[in-house]
Amino acid sequence: MTIAGLLGRKIGMTTYYHDDGTAEPVTVVEVGPCTVTQVKTEARDGYEAVQVGFGRANKLNRADAGHQSRSGGNFAQLQEFDVDDLSKFEVGQELKADVFEAGDLVKVVGTSKGRGFAGVVRRYNFRGGPKTHGQSDRHRAPGSIGAGSSPGRVWPGTRMGGHYGVDRITVKGLKVVAADVDKNVVLVKGSVPGAKNGLVRIEKQGN
Repeated sequence: MTIAGLLGRKIGMTTYYHDDGTAEPVTVVEVGPCTVTQVKTEARDGYEAVQVGFGRANKLNRADAGHQSRSGGNFAQLQEFDVDDLSKFEVGQELKADVFEAGDLVKVVGTSKGRGFAGVVRRYNFRGGPKTHGQSDRHRAPGSIGAGSSPGRVWPGTRMGGHYGVDRITVKGLKVVAADVDKNVVLVKGSVPGAKNGLVRIEKQGN
């Protein structure tokens, strides 16, 4: 296939054993099946891309349902990917794991696990305050967050406690160890962002 990538679902991690006995930690990702929901052309849209749908939606509004009606789908996620040859794709076409091959370098985009409200020690690995000289309440405190007179305010971006996780994370340079077309999964060396069953976007990188 000439599409740059696919949407998938993170299954979890396991160990992959090669024929020579060596082992590698891999993440199992179910890629698709994705369905082409729109083919974007230079003449109509100003650029060339293929929009694919993944995951079943419980409910769609009328606009989304109308947009997806030509593909016959009911998808929760719609995203676009670059393609080399637009003529090889049509609305309703199904894309599977054979897009990837062992040895491909990919980047994986996902949403990191949500960890709620966290202090600076957990969120930013701060050391904390001194543990002696009577400072019994400074162990996990952030310390100073700015001077009083000048500038007389807290600078934007100052690291403090707050919502930790649920960020868009991109990991580049991962290698596809194996691809199983029958089960529609790919094994990616190392870890990828997100929790089990989380949505991930896998794109090919130049070797």
